[in-house]
Amino acid sequence: MAHARPPTVMTIAGSDSGGGAGIQADLKTFSALGVFGTSTLTAITAQNTVGVSAVHEIPIEVISAQIDAVVTDIGADAVKTGMLSSSEIVETVAEAIRRHGIANLVVDPVMVAKSGDRLLREEAIQSICNSLIPLAAVVTPNIPEAEDLTGRRIRSDDDVREAAMRIVAMGARSVVVKGGHRDGPPTDVLYDGSGFQEFTTDRIPSTNTHGTGCTFASAVAAGLAHGLDVPAAVAQAKEYVTAAIRAAYPIGQGHGPLHHFHAYW
Repeated sequence: MAHARPPTVMTIAGSDSGGGAGIQADLKTFSALGVFGTSTLTAITAQNTVGVSAVHEIPIEVISAQIDAVVTDIGADAVKTGMLSSSEIVETVAEAIRRHGIANLVVDPVMVAKSGDRLLREEAIQSICNSLIPLAAVVTPNIPEAEDLTGRRIRSDDDVREAAMRIVAMGARSVVVKGGHRDGPPTDVLYDGSGFQEFTTDRIPSTNTHGTGCTFASAVAAGLAHGLDVPAAVAQAKEYVTAAIRAAYPIGQGHGPLHHFHAYW
């Protein structure tokens, strides 16, 4: 018996050999949230729960060919970007997004791994601001990433809101500044150019937080692909990530991954 076609979402990101973040976390999230996931690999990392020991960037012509191959055949109801380590890769991805007219673009400006290893060159930050963010339906920086994007320190609630306004002024339709790096309950602030909404959950004491940013952005993209508006997609993503942290089991000796399939086993 034929089944209805699910929405499709493509991740454009790096591979995490430890399976906790990057392409691997994205595809797990897509499957858990009922969308068909496809992928474009931008880099291969030798990585585990403790750190990143090597990075190999994929040639830009292969990155572009992967995007074209997926979109021209399978399509993409939404696209999520993650690790884009160089300005050349950022520009290649941005050009492909424009070429294919992707509207539901979620940009996770991945800069540093949970272990502290840098995944984005300094020279690529301006390319993200100038070329990729103006194409985004949603940008999902954490506090350090929002600081790098805006060049401003973030210490207060007012600082968070100012950073959100500056990122939307770069051309994004909306931004979620995630609050996990601040003290107190983790509050994410959504700004769409006209107003703010806050999403708060209890803070879960856990070291199993590797891949939370990748998972959150992928969950937002899955929601958009299902036809949710941005606030509903963000609310769903917040709920999913919180439950995945709460249900996580120990893997490795450092920052372990989330339990992406907590609803199933």
